[in-house]
This record gives sequence, C-alpha cells and structure tokens, in this order.
Amino acid sequence: MSNWHYYLMAVLYIIAGILHFISPRKYLSIMPPYIPYKKEMVYLSGVAEILFGVLLFTTLKDYAIWGIILMLIAFIPVHIYMLKEKKFEKVAPRWVLIIRVPLQFAFMFWAYSYL
Repeated sequence: MSNWHYYLMAVLYIIAGILHFISPRKYLSIMPPYIPYKKEMVYLSGVAEILFGVLLFTTLKDYAIWGIILMLIAFIPVHIYMLKEKKFEKVAPRWVLIIRVPLQFAFMFWAYSYL
C-alpha cells in the first residue's frame, strides 16, 4: 500500500490512541454515565486505536480495518451523548458536536476503502 492517505490514517489512529494515555481525564469526561469501568474503557480504547493503527502496517491490515470500523461504531454512543448533553456545548460549538456523528461514518468509509 503506497497511498499517503492510508499511512496518514494509520498514524492518526496511533496518535489518537496515545492521547488516551496522555490526557485520560478528557476522555473520561465524555463517557456516558451508563458505561461501566470508565477509566479502563478509556485505556482499552486507546490500546485498540494504537493496535489497529500499527496493524495497518502489517499483513493483518484487513483485520485492523474491520477493527477500526467496529471501534468507530462503538464510539457512536459517546458522540450522541455529547450531542444530547448541554454541558458539552461549552467544550465545542454545537455544529462540531453535530458533525462528529456523520464524521464517524466518513471515517468508517475511509477505512473500508482499503479492503
């Protein structure tokens, strides 16, 4: 795979995963109340993003792509929660919160396009 945008995607997931460990409080603050083990989930999602990003550089890339798609689906409730709760309008403008939901599907398509 020699497309720069493929490698960009991989690096973005690795960086996003690392950020879960650098700023876990930021991720904890957006977790819906019904999700148990919030801190563990923040770290688990960080590990998943790093792992899938790294696996994109290997022969297991197809598994990584499906993992990314499933991970993005799992993140949708967080984005919807942020959209529904007024407290997050202080964090980001409403239009940003709205666009994040369809953006998840764009990211899924981006990953899927490399299968």
